[in-house]
Amino acid sequence: MAKTEATVEELVSMIERGRLRLPEMQRRYVWRATRVRDLLDSLYRGYPSGAILVWETDEEVPLQDMAVVQEGAHSNSSLLLLDGQQRLTSLSAVIRGVPVEVRGRKKPIELLFNLEHPDTLPFVTEVNEEGDDAEETGDDGDEADEEIEADASDDELLRRFEKMTFVVSAKKLEQLPHWVKVTEVFKADSDTPFLKRAGIRGFDDPRYEKYSQRLAKLRAIRKYSYRIDVLERTLAYDEVTEIFVRVNSLGAKLRSSDLALAQITAKWKKSLAVFQEFQKQCAKDGFDLDLGIHLKNLVAFATGQSRFTTVGNLSAEVLQTAWKDCCRGMHFALNFLRSNTGIDNPALLSSPFLLVTLSVFGHRRNYQLSPDEADRLKYWTLLANAKGRYSRGSTETILDQDLAVVREGGAEELIDRLRQQVGRLDIAPEELEGRNQRSALFKTMFLAFRAAGAKDWKSQLAIGLSHTGNQHRLQFHHIFPKAVLKSSYTSREADDIANLAFIGGKTNRGISDKPPAEYLPALIEKSGSSILELQCIPTDPSLLTVDRYKDFLAERRKLIAARLNEFLGHV
Repeated sequence: MAKTEATVEELVSMIERGRLRLPEMQRRYVWRATRVRDLLDSLYRGYPSGAILVWETDEEVPLQDMAVVQEGAHSNSSLLLLDGQQRLTSLSAVIRGVPVEVRGRKKPIELLFNLEHPDTLPFVTEVNEEGDDAEETGDDGDEADEEIEADASDDELLRRFEKMTFVVSAKKLEQLPHWVKVTEVFKADSDTPFLKRAGIRGFDDPRYEKYSQRLAKLRAIRKYSYRIDVLERTLAYDEVTEIFVRVNSLGAKLRSSDLALAQITAKWKKSLAVFQEFQKQCAKDGFDLDLGIHLKNLVAFATGQSRFTTVGNLSAEVLQTAWKDCCRGMHFALNFLRSNTGIDNPALLSSPFLLVTLSVFGHRRNYQLSPDEADRLKYWTLLANAKGRYSRGSTETILDQDLAVVREGGAEELIDRLRQQVGRLDIAPEELEGRNQRSALFKTMFLAFRAAGAKDWKSQLAIGLSHTGNQHRLQFHHIFPKAVLKSSYTSREADDIANLAFIGGKTNRGISDKPPAEYLPALIEKSGSSILELQCIPTDPSLLTVDRYKDFLAERRKLIAARLNEFLGHV
């Protein structure tokens, strides 16, 4: 294996010209802007940033498009990028100022650079244990929680940002003269526009030298040199796939689904496009799911279990047959969720693994269920979602248990298995204690409130995740605002699930930091108490003061638990 070096500038140019291409075995681009921010910060400080692995080959290899536009046409002698896609795609987007395509949508990576950043790191960065090409979402659907926005303290964020060197662009920061757009710095050869904007009028300004040096140091990222390991031309595609899997298995740099994808595409050439097309179909139907879930479903249909360890032993024929079946199963699962349970958005799933069980269930029954079995399957689905069935212990072990149950039994047996795991199937008030917006119960709380007819307190729009416009987009509102609780309670206590309600953005901003004893009576006078009762909010004035906050939470937990049990069928 040959070794060479190339600067960031050279690698970005290779991507732009189409000299560096992406083989089908690779995963898609998944980095969030915060990961790109941290990469820029590391390169700015001269920290190590790993190596790049490529394969130079004349073989006709199935390719996929990179997430950034490549102007040049590829040739048979292209270098194929095996490790480093996330880093180089990010750097190409930022330096060239071109958007990246993520889940079918193109968007720029906009970062800001703080000319007044501290000379030393003020805090230790929180490190995600997955590596360079790892995605930051798990099976618990954390990323999907962004569908429901939270109210936040702008002043607190600004104070934190001022201690940072790079941040993801925000309008308030863009207006400050000492924050500059990173892409504009890379595109400009002169410091003059940035210095003038910062208010520097001459060489005698003490900031002139500091800012100029920092801008030069930022541009020097283009000269950062990466070590490149080059695999030999004589290697066959299957062997390169094995190397890819082994390299990315060490250090757990990719998830198991990504390694399985590499093995599947080695057996079934050009299958990635087939998978991605179905993924797009599901997204159009409202379920934009990670490709790993579709691969998990494929493996469940092909092998009867969910683990990817045996995928390398499957033939192309077996994979193709299982794929046709699992697509039909997934259609059933999505339709059942949407039409039978009211779960019409992946943000409302505690785990997408539920889809695999439903998919196999429908297939095993040849998509013919009795009315009673459909009702019991609905009950299991809602209850498993509320209890976080696949968020307890080893998720794959639990999923395999359910797949085995589906092979031998039905919905009633799934319910029995769930009872063995969680004990009582109803929701007790104490089960809500200490839970926050990440909880599976929070998602079920939304479903129950929506089913009961909950509305925004001002617009009277029924609560929903699909509302358009900033004033109507759903947010979760702290009934006792954090600012009101700050002196007496922790942030964790303020984020308790029993302190959260669902309203639109305009209504939320209108309330701002007003205490509930001030804004709730006026709301009741105008709209009646039922608008609050639909979201199980106590209206007793004695419970709306800060000193009675714990009592308010206890009372609301009782009301929420009763509503959840009614919704789930425990009345």
